[in-house]
Amino acid sequence: MIVLYCILAAVAGAAAALAIYIGLHRRRLNGRKEEILEQAELEGENIKKDRIVQAKEKFLQLKSEHEQYVNEKNSQLREAENRIRQKENSLNQKNEELNRKNKENDSLRQSLQAQKENVERKGEEYEKLISQANRQLEAIAGMSTGEAKQILMENMKAEARSEAQAYINDTMDEARLTASKEAKRIVINTIQRTATETAIENAVTTFPIENDEIKGRIIGREGRNIRALEAATGVEIVVDDTPDAILLSAFDPVRREVARLALHQLVIDGRIHPARIEEVVTKVSRQLEDEILETGKRTCIDLGIHGMNIELVRLIGRMKYRSSYGQNLLQHSREVANICAIMASELGLNPKTAKRAGLLHDIGKVSDQDNELPHALLGAKLAEQYKEKPEICNAIGAHHEEMEMTSVYAPLVLVGDAISGARPGARREVIESYIKRLKCMEDLATAYPGVTKSYAIQAGRELRVIVGAESVSDEQAGRLSTDIAQKIQEEMTYPGQVKITVIRETRSVAYAK
Repeated sequence: MIVLYCILAAVAGAAAALAIYIGLHRRRLNGRKEEILEQAELEGENIKKDRIVQAKEKFLQLKSEHEQYVNEKNSQLREAENRIRQKENSLNQKNEELNRKNKENDSLRQSLQAQKENVERKGEEYEKLISQANRQLEAIAGMSTGEAKQILMENMKAEARSEAQAYINDTMDEARLTASKEAKRIVINTIQRTATETAIENAVTTFPIENDEIKGRIIGREGRNIRALEAATGVEIVVDDTPDAILLSAFDPVRREVARLALHQLVIDGRIHPARIEEVVTKVSRQLEDEILETGKRTCIDLGIHGMNIELVRLIGRMKYRSSYGQNLLQHSREVANICAIMASELGLNPKTAKRAGLLHDIGKVSDQDNELPHALLGAKLAEQYKEKPEICNAIGAHHEEMEMTSVYAPLVLVGDAISGARPGARREVIESYIKRLKCMEDLATAYPGVTKSYAIQAGRELRVIVGAESVSDEQAGRLSTDIAQKIQEEMTYPGQVKITVIRETRSVAYAK
């Protein structure tokens, strides 16, 4: 029993302690809650004050911007108002001036009206006098006024016809004579103002050397260097007893120039062997292409021609190494350009357009495209392809009358070409036919499959054909030389005989790394 009482007392004590603990904990929580609420209210007040300050600052900024905007608008309005006021003053002045002029015009109109009335009155008096005189004449002559007028008109018509016909005949004769003289004057004046030296291109270039030792180095052991040079350039190299000189023979001026520049570099460098020769020839060929482009640009600058397509400029540069009947094509084209410009100025046409057409008139001769067309039509096609004006294209295509002349510049180019080519010593027919024959011979050989290069040398007495070793065998090379010889016999005319040499070279290349 006592134990039971003890247990109950312990349970009651624990419950009392628990109740006391819970009460104390609740009081602490309530105090913490009040503290948190006070802190939150304080932070809320601070945030509210910051927001108010920020809003005031933003308001002040917007107010400042608005005032600045308003000031700018007011300034613009004041300026507009000033302009309007100035215009208004100007209009008022003009209005006053018009009113003054109107008053002057009114007074002038009144004066003219008075003069008109005076003239009309005198005219009536004059008519009365004429009528009176006509009646007296009718009485004296015994015929009416109408009959007299009819007779007088017939006589005047006959006299006028006679005088008009005589005047027309005199005018036409004078026009024919003047036109002929004027045309001759323009042409003669143009020729005199563009008088330039004329030079005949030949097929041989002389390369100067210092001594015979260099000749031996150029020839090489058993002639291997000279053979490599001839194969790489397509130029016949003549080494004979001529002192201090080697002759480079080829009908193509570009090949001769490549050979000359290559020899010059090889002699200066001192290393002359087949591999070096091929390397130098390749390098010189690229340099010559750059020089051709530079020559075309310099020519256009000299003549004052701008905005030309780069491919046309390149074709102009190639003219330097091309001859037409022995006449240098670039010199001929420059001369034709100047002639056309002078004649256009005399006739009141655009000299720049005429000069452009004259410079481009022979570009068909230096193009590799569509060789079956005449060079004039091919030149017109190229000019049209590279966006030249229609009147220039027509002038190029019609300068040999192979196209209808629709441009006013076409006759100028035709006449300029004839003037330049007709100079004494300017052209030589023999060299042109010779070059055409050699070019046809090379084209004939190149048309065969497997042929990489072909060179006509020794004035067309030998044709060297280089074939690719991978596409032509030794047996096929032998048959190829026979086939080319047979075709040349059938299709071409030539003096003497032509030697066809087919060269097939096999190279094995490896690299050590």
